Amino acid sequence: MIPIPIKTQKEIEIMREGGKILAEILRELEKKVRPGIKTLELGRLAESLILNSGAKPSFKGYTSRKDGIIDPYPASLCTSINEEIVHCLPSERILKEGDIISLDLGIYYKNFHTDMAITVPVGRVTLEAQRLIKVTKKSLKRGIKEIKPGNHIGNVENAIQRFVESNGFNVVRDLCGHGIGKELHEEPQILNFGKKGTGPELKEGMVFCPEPMVAVGDPTIRRAKDGWGYQTFDDSLSAHFEHTIAVTKKGFDILTSL
Repeated sequence: MIPIPIKTQKEIEIMREGGKILAEILRELEKKVRPGIKTLELGRLAESLILNSGAKPSFKGYTSRKDGIIDPYPASLCTSINEEIVHCLPSERILKEGDIISLDLGIYYKNFHTDMAITVPVGRVTLEAQRLIKVTKKSLKRGIKEIKPGNHIGNVENAIQRFVESNGFNVVRDLCGHGIGKELHEEPQILNFGKKGTGPELKEGMVFCPEPMVAVGDPTIRRAKDGWGYQTFDDSLSAHFEHTIAVTKKGFDILTSL
């Protein structure tokens, strides 16, 4: 078993600095989401804001054989719309009234990565879309509340799953959250389903990114049309939220929070 890296307090403080920068950038991107804007414009703005902040994009140039793609990722921001779950590229696609869009962004600051995602309505959206966004966001909060020394990763996973399924939606099972630090993806993997008391025990100094991905319908995934991202198999709506979290002596610390 690959060990889970433990960060020092100094390293966590650096990640907190980076996390604040990241959260501020995502807040600026969220303000720009509206009908008529191209996702490519959001991608360009994200990269500009990252570089102007003194950081670097975590995603651009990233390669992962786990994804089945060995080409470097060509964008700084992931823009996944409606049935698209994660990792879709910014493009000439124009956002329409009623869409929902997931903005997933990572930055590399002072030798450490932080990662965060939000799902945003485009103009007025259906009640179902509103509820999907609300439930996905709350499921992340439920998972985060389980983070404390002595608990297990399975407690986090189980809290996310139970809340999502109790609200009539489904968790995506083929994608997961991850540890983070000097590498964008570190141990442990964090699923969106699990059993209490299972998986690695949480210890002070661990830093990871729970990221519930939730579908209205069939949570089975398939490749999105752009060849990079993933979408729901049945084209049902999907939402995604993510924070970078440090395990503290008494509980948790959200590093990507304003």
